[in-house]
Amino acid sequence: MPIRPYGVLAARATDRRREGGTQTPHYQIFLKDNAGASYQVPVNVLSKVAPSELLFLADDDFRHPVTGLLPPAGSGWTPLASQAGSGALDFIRGNLFDRARMRPLPPDRPGVDNDLSDFLDHYAERAIADPTVAVYAFGQGFGPHRSALARIFRFRAAGSGPAVIGVHDIHMNQGNVGDFRKDDGVWQDGGLLFHMTAEDRWVAVFLAFQSQAWHTDDTTGHTLHVPGAPLPAGEHEAPLRIVAARVGPARPGQGAESVTLLNASPDPLDMGGWRLADGRGHLRPLPMGSLASGTTVTVAGGDGFRLGPEGGAVTLIDPAGLKVHGVAYTRDQVRGAGWTTTF
Repeated sequence: MPIRPYGVLAARATDRRREGGTQTPHYQIFLKDNAGASYQVPVNVLSKVAPSELLFLADDDFRHPVTGLLPPAGSGWTPLASQAGSGALDFIRGNLFDRARMRPLPPDRPGVDNDLSDFLDHYAERAIADPTVAVYAFGQGFGPHRSALARIFRFRAAGSGPAVIGVHDIHMNQGNVGDFRKDDGVWQDGGLLFHMTAEDRWVAVFLAFQSQAWHTDDTTGHTLHVPGAPLPAGEHEAPLRIVAARVGPARPGQGAESVTLLNASPDPLDMGGWRLADGRGHLRPLPMGSLASGTTVTVAGGDGFRLGPEGGAVTLIDPAGLKVHGVAYTRDQVRGAGWTTTF
């Protein structure tokens, strides 16, 4: 079953610890909320399933509508519904980043800036040194009664206090293999967000296991790929890509909301069966016909498909029902009525 409880911890970083080459190494982050309650966030830095190195991505200027859905800084633990628009994360459906940007990193090795713990140090130590930095940790909450977790994570927190004293599963939580399939679900991925308050800038850190699949069932989060079948194309290999959108209500006579797509491949593309999905999952089919190489097509909104000025997402789905490309935009990226936002 999906992980429970899923949510986000909003607190301030007070300390961190590297566990080096232990049997189940984690990078430990310690936090406190505005009420003085202490929490622990153990971040996986090594996988039990080969390949063991985790995939890592840090976005130092993260712009996504999810930042407008978060609870107040320092407010502690907040449960989140595993659905779009709740503030929950989904690496596949939320269009948080392009997975081609993720890189595998070893957990800990001699040298500077050459392992996952080094990069986590970079962000955690900044947050510890600056009390104005707000930390948001997404994942599964756990309480003091989870003695097995306590042994693994070496809790510093006392057994009293809030029902949730920490958050783990700070990584992708779908498309798993073997026994870990039981944790699969949609809109329940982990992650770390840092709000650099003085700069009004967001930093995002995302982690995934190399064994996890990037095409999953929209209900269960289980892998869609059949063993032995050709792997579906990734976002960076997709022949059709979203390049622009007219967002929000346009001025009279300027046309409705729309999405512009480019055939980046060297061959004509049959658009039959291709669809667009907005941030709420409303679908809009592409027009029937062939799109020549290097040309674009503009698809108007309607029939529930909406691109609001408050921020949102657009996902491109191929005839097999698999996501092949996606973008997201924030309120600040929308210049005004009638303007087209480019990606």
